[in-house]
Amino acid sequence: MKLENTQVQMRKGILEYCVLQIISRGEVYASDMLLELTSAKIMVVEGTLYPLLTRLRKAELVEYKWVESTSGPPRKYYTITDSGREFLKSLDDTWTELVASTKQITSKNIS
Repeated sequence: MKLENTQVQMRKGILEYCVLQIISRGEVYASDMLLELTSAKIMVVEGTLYPLLTRLRKAELVEYKWVESTSGPPRKYYTITDSGREFLKSLDDTWTELVASTKQITSKNIS
């Protein structure tokens, strides 16, 4: 088993949560999301992010609007919906529980 594969799977598991957290702060462009995720070592590429954003939009958790750009084509800016905020609140609760559970397990001394 390769360590790298397990690490990638762990990061992928929290990608949707992290993307919703970023969008919940206000209008955001996909490239800016990619930069933030990458700088936080949540390795993601456009081919992963855009399908996720589409799924979130179809689930009515996020929406987008087109904004004209002076330096090229119009840009899609994403915002979270009310349903998305409720969904994110549930994910926040789950995250808190997972962190506590993981700490409980990993803090045990090895015999």
